[in-house]
Amino acid sequence: MNKNDLVATVATSTGLSKADATKAVDGVFEAITSTLKDGSEVRLVGFGTFSVSARAATTGRNPRTGEAIQISASNQPKFKAGKGLKAAVN
Repeated sequence: MNKNDLVATVATSTGLSKADATKAVDGVFEAITSTLKDGSEVRLVGFGTFSVSARAATTGRNPRTGEAIQISASNQPKFKAGKGLKAAVN
């Protein structure tokens, strides 16, 4: 399922127009993104938790030349599925 499929499904299940469903989906994505950007986490009970994890700087290797390269530290978004989502999938 891609974003267009998600918008169509939301529009069908809620009775909204596709334009309104697009605004709703974009609003949810923007809210999650801005909350993670601020360093907080988003908990959706029964669905899961979005959080940010810090990844430390490491030394890697260029596979073509074998040369050592520095990989800088970064923040990575994480998602942990909740009990309800796990139960629905299994």
